[in-house]
Amino acid sequence: MKFWQVVSFAEPDQLVGIARAAEEAGFHGVVLSDHLFFPGKLESKYPYSEDGVPGFDATTPFPDPWATMAAMSSVTTTLRFATGVYILPLRHPVEVAKSVGTAALLSGGRVVLGAGAGWIREEFDVLGVPFRGRGKRMDEMIEAMRLLWTGEMVEYHGKIFDLPPMQMSPAPPAQVPIYFGGISERALRRTARVGQGWFGTGQTEQEASDILGRLRTYREEYGTSDQPFDAMVPLVVPPDPDLFARLEEQGMTSTSVYPFLYTIGPRSTLQQKRDAMMRFGEAFLQR
Repeated sequence: MKFWQVVSFAEPDQLVGIARAAEEAGFHGVVLSDHLFFPGKLESKYPYSEDGVPGFDATTPFPDPWATMAAMSSVTTTLRFATGVYILPLRHPVEVAKSVGTAALLSGGRVVLGAGAGWIREEFDVLGVPFRGRGKRMDEMIEAMRLLWTGEMVEYHGKIFDLPPMQMSPAPPAQVPIYFGGISERALRRTARVGQGWFGTGQTEQEASDILGRLRTYREEYGTSDQPFDAMVPLVVPPDPDLFARLEEQGMTSTSVYPFLYTIGPRSTLQQKRDAMMRFGEAFLQR
């Protein structure tokens, strides 16, 4: 079982120190989140809360994840970095391939692109990107980026993106793993078809068991069940080795610790965060 520390919402000036401490505590990796901005008037509804209100506001920091990963990787050697999740269809595939590929190169291949379709329509509107059809846009982006990451002269011709012959250098040391978030059938099917992993949103044991079963079924259907796959399932119950073992038998390979905002409080020092990670490490990571 691999354990990740979610560092979303943490004070940006502490992130490099958090990376050092997470590696020292024994975490497999850290997870960063992504938003370009918070709208002055938010009309979009957050899909993972009953009232449609997100657990963050306009003051919540969302530093660029790829620049942040480059900084964090420079002070670590084994820690991995993932976005949970990056709003992929909000961007252009050539720009994303360049940013992600560079972060992967500088980190020595320790980067995971966790991708999602996004839910804040206002972000898409400001950038002039269609909100409708973002799933199809994301599918084409993945195909194009995987070509660009080969470092060879490539071209891509889809219904949305039409890329003439081009070569991107430097290339990442290997194809960047792509995980997907989301619990809808469409999201889970995309994960099973073209993903190397899945990010949960916070599940009970029963919910996790159900989703893991659906992922197994879809992966068998798409002929991908023999390929490596990482199912990262954050749980809404206290950490328990017996629970981890039960879900591991069903295909869970990773879980994560919630952001410090929820486990410690809205404001905490780097030392407090380090102490919390060390306590978790002693309890669960050094067995």
